[in-house]
Amino acid sequence: MTLADLAAGAMLAALAVYATTGGADFGGGIWDLLATGPRRADQRRAIEAAIAPVWEANHVWLIFVIVVLFTAFPPAFARLGTQFHIPLTLMLIGIVLRGSAFVFRHDGPREGSRWGAVFAVSSVTAPFFLGCVLGAMTTGHAWTHPFPVAVGVLVLATFAFLAAVYLTVETTADLRADFARRAELAAIVVAVAGAVVAGLAYRLDTPFGRALLTSAWSIPLVVTAIVSLAVTLFALRRAAYRIARLAAIAVVVLFVVGWGAAQYPVLIAPDLTLANAASPHRTLALLIPIVVGGAAVLVPSLWYLLRVFKNR
Repeated sequence: MTLADLAAGAMLAALAVYATTGGADFGGGIWDLLATGPRRADQRRAIEAAIAPVWEANHVWLIFVIVVLFTAFPPAFARLGTQFHIPLTLMLIGIVLRGSAFVFRHDGPREGSRWGAVFAVSSVTAPFFLGCVLGAMTTGHAWTHPFPVAVGVLVLATFAFLAAVYLTVETTADLRADFARRAELAAIVVAVAGAVVAGLAYRLDTPFGRALLTSAWSIPLVVTAIVSLAVTLFALRRAAYRIARLAAIAVVVLFVVGWGAAQYPVLIAPDLTLANAASPHRTLALLIPIVVGGAAVLVPSLWYLLRVFKNR
């Protein structure tokens, strides 16, 4: 294992954590947009209460990925900023608008405020364009190609699924039942979108698709992801919401790990790899200890934050 592999592994781990934390924040915004029924105001208040203490901290992981990327793999950072300028710009605009709108809605006057709509719509656009970029990185196609668009839909559905499962733990009574039903619906969409993505990957016959569908590790990983999704649904039916949360996290982590394993050693298809995009050895040798030392401070700090605000 090279230093470039270690740096890429750190980025993949941070991306998995971001998906299970920041992704749930985006998913909460999706359900804020889709809040319906006589308890829609209560649903939105529950979403706001769940997101408010942690949403800023969760973006640390995305910042970490960006910093490691431009330090360890500058050509990949440059290509992302040029080849995917439009979707990345739209994603960043969505993130900025989402955060600003959430603060203005939370602290400003509620009557007649349109910040809630800005927050909800931005929570949809930002993860969708993130998924489009990830999908385009794997195939070398334009981000508007059907495969990246399908990945964008899958990311949206996955984040919505994760948020609904989380909210069953953080609410009670009727609201818990509302979000459990939403989690079950989102799980179906995740399964369908995942099947579409797999089918498109097989049809494109790219190195990514072949690795994802025919590697020795791919079948066990796919089966484990399907079992985890089924366990989530079973636990929701049994009102075992904490078990459902663990199983839902497993689904998301397996998605990220599977994407990374199928992509390896390519950073951006078709020709930018870990080897030819890596920084000089001295840079990587300085970066890895900094990443380890930073994680030793960051991880306990974020754990303490969650313990303070989420320990009920």
